[in-house]
Amino acid sequence: MASPFQRYSRATVVAGAAAAGLLVIGAPVTAFALTGTFSSSSTSAPAHAGASGNSEGGPHWTVGAKSAVVKAAAVKAGTSAAGLPVYGYVAAAGGDEVIKVDVATDSIVGEYGADTGEGIAVTPSGSTLYIAQTGQYSVIATNLTTGAQAEIEVGAYPQDVAVSPSGALVYATVTGGDTGPGGSDQVAVIDTATNTVTSSITVGNAPRQVVFSPDGSRAYVTTSDGIYVINTATSRVVRFIPDSSDPQGIAVSPDGSTLYVTNPDAGTLWQVNAASGRVEGVVAAGAEPYSVTITPSGSTVYVADENSDSVDVISTATGRVTGSIAVQGLPMSIAATPDGSQVWVGNGYTGSISVISTATNAVTDTMSGGGQATALNSATTAIAFGPAAS
Repeated sequence: MASPFQRYSRATVVAGAAAAGLLVIGAPVTAFALTGTFSSSSTSAPAHAGASGNSEGGPHWTVGAKSAVVKAAAVKAGTSAAGLPVYGYVAAAGGDEVIKVDVATDSIVGEYGADTGEGIAVTPSGSTLYIAQTGQYSVIATNLTTGAQAEIEVGAYPQDVAVSPSGALVYATVTGGDTGPGGSDQVAVIDTATNTVTSSITVGNAPRQVVFSPDGSRAYVTTSDGIYVINTATSRVVRFIPDSSDPQGIAVSPDGSTLYVTNPDAGTLWQVNAASGRVEGVVAAGAEPYSVTITPSGSTVYVADENSDSVDVISTATGRVTGSIAVQGLPMSIAATPDGSQVWVGNGYTGSISVISTATNAVTDTMSGGGQATALNSATTAIAFGPAAS
């Protein structure tokens, strides 16, 4: 059966943030040649739906007023399957901290120090938060009950972390300036029982984001030359999917069958068969699509477009862009709440979070912590959700 995704030619878009001379944290690096081949069409890019959203937020991590409907949705989003509160964790890289937010009340309930934390992940039990200290050589393990922190040396400038579904392992992408152990082509494997590095896996140059399959048997890593697939039982690379468009963001469908990969250079989102590694479709996104998330139902993909200050809404059933939502400046991180009722978008330029209702695909709230006067000082580089510690 043909994939609903199609390959489109990218429309020329002026990259506003780049033209303004802004620094994009974690910006993609040099692309490599694509060695794989597959069919394409010359169909023009689909027009994006009219953008909707709100204005720039003020500083100091404040929260806008909510309607009764929005409050009810927030309460729903703020409870885990076990009935425990859900917390959102926001990496404010420029402010050297990770902020803990109660999803039901949109109130800040904790802050944890980290040097330019660009990647964060929470264990399934909610007991530990792992922070990739991109400004250092370590990952920080934070006890979410006591607040105690322990540094785990992994190599120069780790960019992202992911916790396995079992909670037993953490993978950290290491983006340092040298190749080899602890260098720019490594993924560090951390045992969460001891918080020590047990091995390193060699992948491609400049590893970026990492995600686990729902069953934990595979890990997927984006690099400057493509996507690497790792067998987590053997810690070995079992497949390489070449991508010359400098892949960055990656998400896995809830059933584990499909990968969604952003290509900022090409302005596209790839749909990849996780079992075969075959690229089954490509859809045109906005300018510089950087990060991606998928709802727990698997029905909708949301893509943060850095240089168009918008979020694409894409149906996984049809492979079409069904809407474009205006957010604030330089959206660089995105995550769906565990119940799928909200999508949070981290805006790097304004240091704020735009909260999108998945029922209406409109921005219903804004949590602000930066503002243009302090551009990138509180760049929201990563978002993760987790339950209260059990």
